[in-house]
Amino acid sequence: MTYKSRLAILVVLDSILVVSSLYISYGPLHQMIRLTHGLFLSALILLISHHVFASVYRLYNKAWEYASIGELLAIVKAVTLSVAITAIFQFVFYEKVYFRALVSTWMLYMLLVGGSRFIWRMFRDTYFEPKLTKKRALIIGAGSAGTMVVRQLQKSVDAELQPVAFIDDDPKKYKLQYLNIPVYGNKNAIQDAVTKLKIDNIIIAIPSLNKEELNQIFEECAKTKVKTQIIPKLEDLMTGKISVNQFRKVQVEDLLGREPVELDITSISEYVTGKTVLVTGAGGSIGSEICRQICKFNPSKIVLVGHGENSIYQIDMELRKKYQQDIEIVPVIGDIQDRDRMFEVMEQHFPFVVYHAAAHKHVPLMEYNPREAVKNNIFGTKNVADAADTFGVNTFVLISSDKAVNPPNVMGATKRFAEMIIQHLAEHSRTKFVAVRFGNVLGSRGSVIPLFKRQIQAGGPVTVTHPDMTRYFMTIPEASRLVIQAGSLARGGEIFVLDMGEPVKIVELARNLIKLSGYSIEEVGIKYSGIRPGEKMYEELLNENEIHHDQIFPKIHIGKATLINQKYLLSFMQEFESFDEAEIKNRLLDMANNRIKVTTAV
Repeated sequence: MTYKSRLAILVVLDSILVVSSLYISYGPLHQMIRLTHGLFLSALILLISHHVFASVYRLYNKAWEYASIGELLAIVKAVTLSVAITAIFQFVFYEKVYFRALVSTWMLYMLLVGGSRFIWRMFRDTYFEPKLTKKRALIIGAGSAGTMVVRQLQKSVDAELQPVAFIDDDPKKYKLQYLNIPVYGNKNAIQDAVTKLKIDNIIIAIPSLNKEELNQIFEECAKTKVKTQIIPKLEDLMTGKISVNQFRKVQVEDLLGREPVELDITSISEYVTGKTVLVTGAGGSIGSEICRQICKFNPSKIVLVGHGENSIYQIDMELRKKYQQDIEIVPVIGDIQDRDRMFEVMEQHFPFVVYHAAAHKHVPLMEYNPREAVKNNIFGTKNVADAADTFGVNTFVLISSDKAVNPPNVMGATKRFAEMIIQHLAEHSRTKFVAVRFGNVLGSRGSVIPLFKRQIQAGGPVTVTHPDMTRYFMTIPEASRLVIQAGSLARGGEIFVLDMGEPVKIVELARNLIKLSGYSIEEVGIKYSGIRPGEKMYEELLNENEIHHDQIFPKIHIGKATLINQKYLLSFMQEFESFDEAEIKNRLLDMANNRIKVTTAV
């Protein structure tokens, strides 16, 4: 049916409905005409004004099959204004208003015009829509997000889920219905609801949940073995990045995540916006996320430095897709161990800020390859730092690790050595050299989580080194944001320590992942493999000589690590080639832990 045909039908139908309401209110039409000439003219005014306001409020453009509150409000406005115009006409021209008849007309008018729209939708939904076999869904949270989810599911013909009940901890909501969906009980009633209501899916619809609350709810959901999903994060909903009905699986990041920190946007903008920023290791997990976060602050140029061409290609393409019109994006293939190349890159781009994220980070692997760890983490850092000093970089931020504290392993020792290099440079350089320490990041390529997931997919068991082993965890975006914030706070020589929250037992992480994958602990199993070379039972972020409890910014602490004489550092680097790997490891650990055995003076 064409738009003009549809419009003509609607105009005729509405005319009949208006006249019908008048007929019932005033009596038969011939009696009304006989009664007074004024009433007949009032009827004409009512009919004409209806079509005018129907056009103004686009009643003839609405699709009846999707009639809702919006259409009802438009009808109320059109009907009320039509009756009001008629009343004004009667008062002005005849000094008499037929209030009782007009009120009766308004009510009948609303019933007939409004009802015609909604009756068609009900009829269409009942008899014409295909009947899909929908899965019964339990909605956790009867607040604004939960009711929005239910409304979306009820409105969508293609939705696979049918909301059956709410779960909410507010006792005032018990036994009430929201959008015809009852509140079954609180989180302790989840298992009972799943059994009695034959639930197929659970949707957690409380985007503001903190970690502890989400863990409690998920524990109850996991006992049911029913598929559990969660709505997007609050920040994604508010920015419109994701809609409320785009459910996803609950992830380990949700259970281990912390309350988001509010960044000091002003200080970061002053420090980054319109500047040239260089990131080493830009293709890695942390380096690439730093690039993403930095681009939000609109630098004039971002230089992506990395050794692996594929990873640099990927982050380069990703950033160009979003920011090519606003930011100059320069991919640079270069090895930080190549001193000449690092100086060449610094001289070419003259960055204002450098984030040095390139490093070897795998603890057991570096135990077997201490020479490569030194070349990359120590010599590579010195190359980039010296180049930054030479070409007047304003701020140099070293991405360090909690493993640099009292290090028992090669990787941690090289990171502590790198910290000492930039701390010594900070004493005389115009460049502000700082280090930022944090623990493990969830989802990084070197994280234990991908390994656990592969083991679960293979049927298990999941291998954990020790039942008491703990680690600090942080999400990649949060770590990257706090690194950028720490850089804006730099004065030179500081070691910033990110608040990692409470340490997490690795075995608990494994259990959560098994449950999230839809299995029981008994089905997959957990096997203890023993502590690997160089691993600690637990990690520290500051040692006893570095502890400063005050935060200079939410979730950012500052420490001042003990330095050893620079001559010992330089002596090790000069004699490095003559050492065998056992000697490299011994000397590294001695220096990193302030047990100096190097005697050669420089």
